[in-house]
Amino acid sequence: MNVEKILAIAGKPGLFELKIQTRSGFLAESLVDGKKITVGMRSNVSLLSEISMYTYSEEKPLVEIMRTIAIKENEGPTAVSHKEDNASLISYFKEILPDYDEDRVYASDIKKVLNWYNILQSKGMVSKEEPKIDNADEVKEKVVEEVKKESKPTKEKSTSETKAKTKPKK
Repeated sequence: MNVEKILAIAGKPGLFELKIQTRSGFLAESLVDGKKITVGMRSNVSLLSEISMYTYSEEKPLVEIMRTIAIKENEGPTAVSHKEDNASLISYFKEILPDYDEDRVYASDIKKVLNWYNILQSKGMVSKEEPKIDNADEVKEKVVEEVKKESKPTKEKSTSETKAKTKPKK
């Protein structure tokens, strides 16, 4: 499931795909009706790949939650509509993410997740497969290099600093 260019824009229903960046913002295309809109830099925009939901132990990325739904529904639409009553939404979501934080995840959040899943599913963008990083080898090499840099001993003080401290007093 690749949602790196999928956006949720505050005040706009549905999801959008990032198309082109402009000087004053960017151009996005609705996944619902295919209409293109311009979005200014002041708009509140969230990348789906950056959204997480609270659980009692950690924050769970939305991509993983969508993958769990895809596994449960065999990559089909959700059994429960996002327009159902709150009780049925909550019971369905507990099957997907049993340890979600009920105090910080609201029914409106669950509605959004199910609606977004169904939009992505209708476009064939959901998958049961484990997400893969396109350039995993490059990322791994960079991480290894960073770890090596951090584990090197720090430089000792320069000789001029040392001489200044050991200079005899007159």
